[in-house]
Amino acid sequence: MEKVSTIHSRKPDFGWTVKMNHVFPKKGKQKSPQRIRQIFPLIPLILRYLVYYVWRWLRGKLVIMDFVKPLNANPICGVPIGGIGGGSIGRGWKGEFCNFQMRPGIYDYNTVHADQFILTILDESGSLLYQNVLSPNRPPKDGSLSKWKWNFPADQAEYTALYPRSWTTYNIKEYGLTLVCRQISPVIPNNYKDSCLPGCVFVWSVENRSDKNYKISITFTFKNGTGSKEDKKGECSSSIFGPTESDNIAVYGVELNQTIHDSSSAYTIACQQKNGVTASRCPYFDPKGNGEDIWKQLASTGKLEEHPATCTSKRKTISRPGKEHAVAVCLQALVGSANSQEMEFSLVWDMPVIKFGGHGTFNRYYTKHFPSTGNGGPKMCEYGLTHYREWEEAIYNWQLPVLEDKRLPAWFKSALFNETYYITDGGTVWLLPDKKEDFTSETDPRAEFGRFGYLEGHEYRMYNTYDVHFYASFALAHLWPKLQASIQYDYRDTILLEDRTRTWFLYNGEIGMKKKKSAVPHDMGDPEDEPYRIVNAYNVHDVSEWRDLNLKFVLQCYRDYCQNKNVDYLKDMWTQLNAVVDKAKEWDTDGDGMIENSNSPDQTYDCWTMNKTSAYCGGLWVASLFAMHKMAEELDSKEASKSFKLDYEKAKNAYQAKLLNGLYYDFDSSKSSHSSTIMSDQLCGLWYLCASGVTEEVFPEPSVESALQMIYKLNVQSFCKGEMGAVNGMKPDGSVDRYAIQSEEVWTGVTYGLAALFIHKGMNTEAFSTAQGIYNTVYNEIGLGFQTPEALYENCNYRSIGYMRPLSIWSIYNAWIKTNEV
Repeated sequence: MEKVSTIHSRKPDFGWTVKMNHVFPKKGKQKSPQRIRQIFPLIPLILRYLVYYVWRWLRGKLVIMDFVKPLNANPICGVPIGGIGGGSIGRGWKGEFCNFQMRPGIYDYNTVHADQFILTILDESGSLLYQNVLSPNRPPKDGSLSKWKWNFPADQAEYTALYPRSWTTYNIKEYGLTLVCRQISPVIPNNYKDSCLPGCVFVWSVENRSDKNYKISITFTFKNGTGSKEDKKGECSSSIFGPTESDNIAVYGVELNQTIHDSSSAYTIACQQKNGVTASRCPYFDPKGNGEDIWKQLASTGKLEEHPATCTSKRKTISRPGKEHAVAVCLQALVGSANSQEMEFSLVWDMPVIKFGGHGTFNRYYTKHFPSTGNGGPKMCEYGLTHYREWEEAIYNWQLPVLEDKRLPAWFKSALFNETYYITDGGTVWLLPDKKEDFTSETDPRAEFGRFGYLEGHEYRMYNTYDVHFYASFALAHLWPKLQASIQYDYRDTILLEDRTRTWFLYNGEIGMKKKKSAVPHDMGDPEDEPYRIVNAYNVHDVSEWRDLNLKFVLQCYRDYCQNKNVDYLKDMWTQLNAVVDKAKEWDTDGDGMIENSNSPDQTYDCWTMNKTSAYCGGLWVASLFAMHKMAEELDSKEASKSFKLDYEKAKNAYQAKLLNGLYYDFDSSKSSHSSTIMSDQLCGLWYLCASGVTEEVFPEPSVESALQMIYKLNVQSFCKGEMGAVNGMKPDGSVDRYAIQSEEVWTGVTYGLAALFIHKGMNTEAFSTAQGIYNTVYNEIGLGFQTPEALYENCNYRSIGYMRPLSIWSIYNAWIKTNEV
């Protein structure tokens, strides 16, 4: 009897688990409230946006944020497959292969019916007993693959997700069989080699509890493309390979070469042949045909025929343009009564060279460790099949301290890891430096670890959007700190530069510079343009005058330094740190040491106007000056440290005097109709200082305690019965602030950050109660797990699916560690 389960491979006690017949109790759609008082002031912006929208369409380019055709999520997503930065493929909790992200920044939301696993059961004499696609879904509506048997009983299968792995259990009761498919992607903290591999391994464990012996076959089928109309364009070819001998196993597979939207790429599927397990392959079948040929082969022998007559001497099969192309691999084993067997498959995709919408090409980072010639699929499949046990052990050891901590609630253990899906699925690119770029400095991480970029959201296509990354960066800082450092160095290099390109800002219609000197960019660019070279793709506001970006650079530098204590890092950043603070001082218009907002949405809440001194930006300013004082101390710059300490104390006094009303900090000091709003994110600056390990009383503790109690009482408990996180704005009378669209939204990532601050301040019950509202709503109520939106509304509608900011959940764990250190 083969050992099929180890402590590292077993289904965990924690995770997100659903039956395949599960129905979510609530339905949401992407639609914000339509309130006249909110929309009327935005009419000029809307008209300018429509002009911009048409202008981009005429140029054959997508807008970076499409508000004309927003996406409504399909509640089918599960743990995505793939490592980091090489593209990704979504996989649904019912087994669908969906949501292909092969082109930089572009998603194809298609379920590909030809991408399946098929189970065949023969008796010992070879007679067919059972054959079914292991999917509860119906056959394709276009009539393709109609000879296959679909509709696996959904009540006999269960899915468990704990990113980067998942477990799907199928019960074949009539034959006493249980099958478990483990999906394993090599996403491993602090492992920068395996984590970049673009693919995954599927391990099928077959347990025979009957009194009979069966010949069990599992077949993995996969077609070219991404399920779009483009799949018929261009020529496809497939080549069988193997056996490739390694560690007493033999790897057999098929490589499928294709063109995906003008880029050469290859899918490779493979399997392990070993003692008692026999491999076979099919280099071609028609995924748009009825599927009869391959179905009959499996029904007859439980194996695939390689059709040597259709192959060249090099074992290659070619499909001409206009035809789609599918391939398959199969493993068969005799599984005796009361015995078990494992069958291992792998899937990788190889697109080593990518081109953004502008000029120039880049090599993906995985080509540093794996073949860069475009035919590396077989080698990467072999690597996965021979190393996946090491991956599982590393993932298990990473997650174990969280899973074994009995003080942490079960839902949080699921949420912490499953929200990390965005590291794979966030339109992520991980690039080798361009040959023209010189990163030879010993302290520059990009020379060794390349460049890392992820989108603000599936629908907001800007790389490394900095005001949002400020929240999300806790995941990278904790798990892959070299990638976080790479992003910081990319931003550092832009700060002293300027781009005088004339830019039309849609909010006010003014023409201005694209990027000003000493201003931190909003983003690293649009994938349809030339990211990293042309920054600030965002064109709604003049982001060079946003009040939060410069301050968020300061606070991220300080947090990352406090984590690693690398003085060289501070030295590399010091010139730019001083420049951004000097720029920010220009926003102190009355000389009291406190910056003022511009009576516009000049920060991450880009539809919510702040005027004069605001709790949000003012708090960031106080925290930044304190951080500059501490960093100057670390650099032994006594004069600078003294100067920044004086600036900090002056700003702190002004902040307290202008905003503290005795219970909390007012939204802003303008005395407008919404100035007294209780903002859930008002102590954002303090949150970052706590995350950096600061114990000094930067903000008076009584004021902080009172403000947090008010936020929890009104923004959390008085909103949706405390079951949907923290609403951004709440009036003192307990009614939601509906002044702006964003004031009445719940921001998922902001709620997680608020929960972290609660923990830093000893309010653990409040913290987990607040954050649980997000998890329950997203994962259990409306089924948007693995596509967590930016914002939620009272009626369970949402905005912007698949968003970066919820990665801030790692700040909760950061807080938990810091407050529970022995």
